[in-house]
Amino acid sequence: MAASPAYGEEKGGSSSLGEPEYGHDPASGGIFSSDYKRHDDLKEMLDSNKDSLKLEAMKRIVAMIARGKNASDLFPAVVKNVACKNIEDPNQLIRASALRVLSSIRVPIIVPIMMLAIKEAASDMSPYVRKTAAHAIPKLYSLDSDQKDQLIEVIEKLLADKTTLVAGSVVMAFEEVCPERIDLIHKNYRKLCNLLIDVEEWGQVVIINMLTRYARTQFLSPNQNESLLEESAEKAFYGSEEEDAKDAKAEVASLAKRKPYVMDPDHRLLLRNTKPLLQSRNAAVVMAVAQLYFHLAPKAEVGVIAKALVRLLRSHSEVQYVVLQNVATMSIKRRGMFEPYLKSFYIRSTDPTQIKILKLEVLTNLANETNISTILREFQTYIRSMDKDFVAATIQAIGRCATNIGKVRDTCLNGLVQLLSNRDELVVAESVVVIKKLLQMQPAQHSEIIKHMAKLTDNIQVPMARASILWLIGEYCEHVPKIAPDVLRKMAKSFTNEEDIVKLQVINLAAKLYLTNSKQSKLLTQYVLNLAKYDQNYDIRDRARFIRQLIVPTEKSGALNKYAKKLFLAQKPAPILESSFKDRDHFQLGSLSHLLNTKAVGYQELPDWPDEAPDPSVRNVEVPEWTKCTSREKRKEKVEKPFYSDSEGESGPTESADSEPESVSEESGSSSSSGSSSSSSDEEEEEEEEEEGSGDEEEEEEEGAKKAKKKKAPQGRKGHAETSSEEASASESSSSGSNSGSEAEAKRRKAPPSSRTGPKEISLLDLDDCDHPPPPQPVPSSSIVSTSLVTDLEGLTLTDTSLAPALLSPTFGAVRTYELLHRMAGEGLSVEYCFSRRPFPGDPHMVAVQIQISNNTDAEVKSLRVSEPKPLSGMRIQEFPEIERLAPGDTASVVMGIDFCDSTQAANFQLCTHTRHFYVSIQPPVGELMAPVFMSENEFKKEQGKLTGMSEITEKLTLPEKCRSDHAIVQQVTSAANVGRVPCGADNEYRFAAKTVTSGSLVLITLERREGTTAQLTVNSEKMVIGTMLVKDIVQALAQ
Repeated sequence: MAASPAYGEEKGGSSSLGEPEYGHDPASGGIFSSDYKRHDDLKEMLDSNKDSLKLEAMKRIVAMIARGKNASDLFPAVVKNVACKNIEDPNQLIRASALRVLSSIRVPIIVPIMMLAIKEAASDMSPYVRKTAAHAIPKLYSLDSDQKDQLIEVIEKLLADKTTLVAGSVVMAFEEVCPERIDLIHKNYRKLCNLLIDVEEWGQVVIINMLTRYARTQFLSPNQNESLLEESAEKAFYGSEEEDAKDAKAEVASLAKRKPYVMDPDHRLLLRNTKPLLQSRNAAVVMAVAQLYFHLAPKAEVGVIAKALVRLLRSHSEVQYVVLQNVATMSIKRRGMFEPYLKSFYIRSTDPTQIKILKLEVLTNLANETNISTILREFQTYIRSMDKDFVAATIQAIGRCATNIGKVRDTCLNGLVQLLSNRDELVVAESVVVIKKLLQMQPAQHSEIIKHMAKLTDNIQVPMARASILWLIGEYCEHVPKIAPDVLRKMAKSFTNEEDIVKLQVINLAAKLYLTNSKQSKLLTQYVLNLAKYDQNYDIRDRARFIRQLIVPTEKSGALNKYAKKLFLAQKPAPILESSFKDRDHFQLGSLSHLLNTKAVGYQELPDWPDEAPDPSVRNVEVPEWTKCTSREKRKEKVEKPFYSDSEGESGPTESADSEPESVSEESGSSSSSGSSSSSSDEEEEEEEEEEGSGDEEEEEEEGAKKAKKKKAPQGRKGHAETSSEEASASESSSSGSNSGSEAEAKRRKAPPSSRTGPKEISLLDLDDCDHPPPPQPVPSSSIVSTSLVTDLEGLTLTDTSLAPALLSPTFGAVRTYELLHRMAGEGLSVEYCFSRRPFPGDPHMVAVQIQISNNTDAEVKSLRVSEPKPLSGMRIQEFPEIERLAPGDTASVVMGIDFCDSTQAANFQLCTHTRHFYVSIQPPVGELMAPVFMSENEFKKEQGKLTGMSEITEKLTLPEKCRSDHAIVQQVTSAANVGRVPCGADNEYRFAAKTVTSGSLVLITLERREGTTAQLTVNSEKMVIGTMLVKDIVQALAQ
């Protein structure tokens, strides 16, 4: 009976419990099996939409596995059902855990499922799930590297994520998958710098190390001018031989003077935002910042890391070991940086041996003529230690100090000679080795020491020390002619009992004495060579055979016999005692490769500085339209902005020049370093103004144009601070808001004071009123009216220069304002700016920038002005007139002109008050570098025909539903760029024209609507960079 169940199982019948057997195939184990149809029914059940069928299939599979059947081909289907359900779970923790489990299954067959799961998780609403997706990317890449292209797309998407939780993980994935794709970092560089201080600690380490390598490829060396000046000065000293050489050196020197190094604002942004992290509690973060400063900072600023690194020496021995390895490397090139902390590197008796040796290395590197006496006293104490390896290292350190500092060489040598009488044989042996190296520098002056060391051969048994003494006696045998033969006699006696290294030096000593004193040593030499001839070691036998033929003349001797003395008694250079850390700085500090002094797997080389700085505009990112907030959100943002901004705009440095380099000022600097927060028109205010506005639109435009003519000259001369103070006293409710242009304008708009009550509501309409007449307040259809006016009046001669921009610009409520100085960084002084799109009165080649300065403090601000503008080569800055006084709560609006040279590079300058200086920068969007141009359709086509080939950029796009009307398209294009509408006979085409402000190069834009929602955008311009950036901006604007 016992065999019946087994029989039943073999035949495929029912089990002993009477349950059916699932998934049994009568031909599954035989020669009639059809693998291509195996388990098809189960796969269909698993792919069905019914949970009952899936559950039944899972039961059958479990039963098959329990019976030992092979179900591996069902694995992907099972994983898909188990993982997919959890990946769609409402709980973010379950979704993340499902993805983590899925990505940990190292089976290539589920790679497609894993890829889909990662792509879905990368778009998840939860930052925690997106972080898990970033963690899964390297796992999938290691499983299947062919997925690299798809993974790079996911990485690019996650790099644009603005949450601090994701940043560190996605940069780690970037480093693992595609570290060479540096173009992915360009747009996210400033965001990463600003987010850095809020990222979790291990993410900070990864980001800092990545940004170190990025900065080495994108910025110029901050120390290049110093090295150039040093080289030119050195050449000038020795360069009086040839006239041509003089001219060349003079050119180098003049070049250095003519083009001083100006640090890129993005380079400064990185240094400024990482500096507070030197106070991190995590040693790895401090080490990462220290290596960044060492590799990237100017020499004058590197010293700030010394204090932080010394602080880490109070940590665990493992941390000390890593830190001291890096300090040892740094102290070779930046000795002065650690000299104030010399006592921090003194050795404690409780330190492990490796820590002691590293501290000894640092002390030796820091030794100079000033502190050598102190250091030698320390070394004298260390020699008494019971740790023999440490004592040996100390004696070597004394030798290095004697080599590097000439005035203590004799002192060190005498001290080492005294150690020769030490009871410890290892101390004596190490001293002999070091003395041997020192004597090579001045052998004639120290013959007494050589004699003293010769007497030690009877006592010292350490092979290396005996070999060193024999080498010294043989090398300088002419200084001890009486002692040398006697030493050889003693060594010949014990030759057979010596170590191999000693035997080789005995043979060398015999050969040298044979050549210099053959009368006394001829027989001894032959005896030693005969002993060596039959030695067990073949090196010794070969050496003896070679030397015999070389020094003993016979008939068979070759021509080398004549040169035996030159070979054996040649002048040998003195050894150079160098630090073992000397050449380690080519590895990135803090890396495993630097620690091991060999290239580790996965190590990425630290790039060399570029000779010329790459285009910094690649890091410029236009803030997308969807980030614009409603009026309620805008008020809230202006009342209380986040301390650390994660905006991606221009990175104007706002740290004051004389501020303390510690926490608050640094962090506030980093928070306001990027001033690109875009602002939109206040919808509620527009509604109020629309209700209050009266009169025909065209009449308002004409009235605005006339006022512009009348007020242009006096406004330019009048002090803007006076206007703002008068208005502030007239209307207290708008004290920190905007300035109303004039009483006439206030009457025209008939806006009651109560409509502007919010203390932080700044209307962009009012930003313009100080310098120029206000543009008309349009009703919603105003854009259509204004653009059609231009089309209708195309044939007329427009003499009023201020009319064209006013008509062609979008409503001024849509002009973006940018933050120049945050009120926290400015200590209560906040500054915003916008591009008014009007010609600058002083110079038509300059872009007019309207600046609004608000005094949010309780004290009066005096002498507001621009100081020390530092524009890049070719740029020009026309400062605004000095504002003598700005009362508490008042706001002043001024205009300054900047010639950007048709480039989006930032213009840097200082904004000064009577007490402080703030470093700021203004970076223009590409659309603000041009002015509208009026031309007919024929002129447009003629000019477009000249700008083809490389000067033409084409891009296809899909128009969203809300951007398909004529009004919407024109409004979006003119908001992205300061261009003028050109008449067009075709209904499906829109043409715009402009010229760059500086060079006057034409920029022609054509938007052609195709079938459905598709369209084609074409930009023709000889300025290819401007054309490319403009296409991108317009496409982005139309896609909103």
